[in-house]
Amino acid sequence: MIMDLASPVEDVKGIGPKTAELMHKAGIFSLRDLIYHLPRDYENFQQAQKISDLRPGQVTVRAKVDDVRLSRKGRGLTIVEASLRDQSGAVRAVWFNQPYRAKQLDSTKEFFFTGKMEFSFGRYQLMNPAVNVADDVEKINIDELQPIYPARGSLKSQDFKKFIKAIDNQIALVPDMIPNFPGRAEALFNVHFPEDIANAKSGRDYLATEELFCLLLASRLNRQQNEKLKTEPIVADIEALKKLIAALPFKLTNAQRRATWEIIQDMNNQTPMNRLLQGDVGSGKTMVAALSAYVAAKAGVQTALMAPTEVLANQHAESLAKTFGNELRIALLTGSTKHKDELKRHIKNGEVDLVVGTHALITDDTEFKNLGLAIIDEQHRFGVAQRQKLLAKAHTMPHLLSMTATPIPRSLQLTIFGDLAVSILDELPAGRQPITTKIIARNGQEQMWRDIEKELSQKHQVYYICKKIDESNASELSSVKKEFNRIAKKYKNYNVGLLHGKMKPAEKDEVMTLFSNGEIDILVSTTVVEVGVNVPNATVMAIADADQYGLSQLHQLRGRVGRGAASSYCYLINSKDAPSRRLREVENSQDGFYLAEVDLKLRGPGEIYGSLQHGALDLRIATITDTKLIHKADLLVKDFVKHNYNVLEYKELSAAVRKYQRLTTLN
Repeated sequence: MIMDLASPVEDVKGIGPKTAELMHKAGIFSLRDLIYHLPRDYENFQQAQKISDLRPGQVTVRAKVDDVRLSRKGRGLTIVEASLRDQSGAVRAVWFNQPYRAKQLDSTKEFFFTGKMEFSFGRYQLMNPAVNVADDVEKINIDELQPIYPARGSLKSQDFKKFIKAIDNQIALVPDMIPNFPGRAEALFNVHFPEDIANAKSGRDYLATEELFCLLLASRLNRQQNEKLKTEPIVADIEALKKLIAALPFKLTNAQRRATWEIIQDMNNQTPMNRLLQGDVGSGKTMVAALSAYVAAKAGVQTALMAPTEVLANQHAESLAKTFGNELRIALLTGSTKHKDELKRHIKNGEVDLVVGTHALITDDTEFKNLGLAIIDEQHRFGVAQRQKLLAKAHTMPHLLSMTATPIPRSLQLTIFGDLAVSILDELPAGRQPITTKIIARNGQEQMWRDIEKELSQKHQVYYICKKIDESNASELSSVKKEFNRIAKKYKNYNVGLLHGKMKPAEKDEVMTLFSNGEIDILVSTTVVEVGVNVPNATVMAIADADQYGLSQLHQLRGRVGRGAASSYCYLINSKDAPSRRLREVENSQDGFYLAEVDLKLRGPGEIYGSLQHGALDLRIATITDTKLIHKADLLVKDFVKHNYNVLEYKELSAAVRKYQRLTTLN
């Protein structure tokens, strides 16, 4: 039976109504969906090792099992543990949320186990290994690589292997997606039925390039769409701006001057500005934003600056009013603002130059007389719909300046942010103190606490960060509630505060305000302080289980201290016996851009840009750390544009590109 890619999975031999229902629950409806359910790894049973020879990393062992245990933890977590034994020794294996393993692991049989050997929960063990009965393996061609498919509900790897085998002759019918880039069917076949690892890799590289092509083309199309939009230029009064800068009580960094000039040039165009301003915490992004707002005010248009929290909006408004109070009419609009109706009348009448606020800026009853510049602080904290609501407050498309404290690697700028102009603040203002960073063993914190006691005695403040909110038997990580109780008992003569994401917004704002005002000495918190207020008096950042975080997030948290004149310290408390290379990178470098590149290679884009994680981008194969494939995809995009192909004429390509356009666009 010849099928096309749109054929339902019910047409595949062996898939009846019940199996089809399970497929549908897993998001697999068509032949195309099934073909693109790709192996996550491969087994090579010829390379099975003795248990005594195992080293950390991907391994395969042939062993029997004993001491199989099934336990159930809170929130539906199941854990199966077993001891694997061969003639050379034994090793522990563990499976999470795979309760069926307890019945599968028959002590009378021999199995092949393939998985990652890693240090976890105080020992080296095999984590979630694939399991194959040795007798079954010997019935197949043991010389061939065997694919391991991601399980979906009760559908296991072996099920998908059988279904893919049933349609192997259909894969050859898959048409190419990209003009002048042949080989899609061959690539898919090589991924599912590889002759060797090199064969599988060549297939995956083709499919990864295909995905990156769609992402890069989406970014290019977004940029072209932005260029077609029209708005009113904002012409800068350069002489007035020079006088203002000369009167500032501090000197701008060269990076701030360069970024301000780039923004001024963008705003002087009929094409709306779409610029991302990135720089470390404390690099002076808010000052650049204020200078941009000043230029807009002098040109007769209003500016809206939207921040993710009330506390941050309050701080922005206070610091900007202190610096620019005589030059700009500045107002604060948040959910807690009193006399909101009166303030909104002033905004609507054009009696306010710069409105700093939270989501209150995008309520239906907030109107502007002539909004010309929209500034979004920590823009990844807002959804596309929220950004669009702010832009819709203008009568014509306003200029858009987005800001982030997370340094974005070059490869991300080319892909996710390909439609954006980017300004980088890679200098810190004069007077900023370097932060001394130390890795602390979990059981060796005595000196750290002595150092903290010294800082507290000098009237300085401390952040103590935890990964989790509540205690859980399934985890060895420190919880914020447990640590709060412990630290409150330890420091009875100091005020200890608690902050976490499950608290109501008003409660969080109250705690951060108390800490900002110096009324809390030690703030025990989850990472909700990552985007927080400026507390120059805070000199210590202690992070429990620091090895569980991405490097960029650790760098962000570290940036909460070192904002005053006093020396500051960051303690990275390790949850394992030995510090990892990742923690050494943070200890040895305060370069956020370097750490972002390392983080991207080690962990992927999720830690760099939370709202566009690998899963959200639906990158099934590609990783945006592979600069060679990005370059290859970029050349294909240029060839596509050169030949003036119309993406709408290619149905499947058009659908893929449209998906990425929705995810990457900022307006």
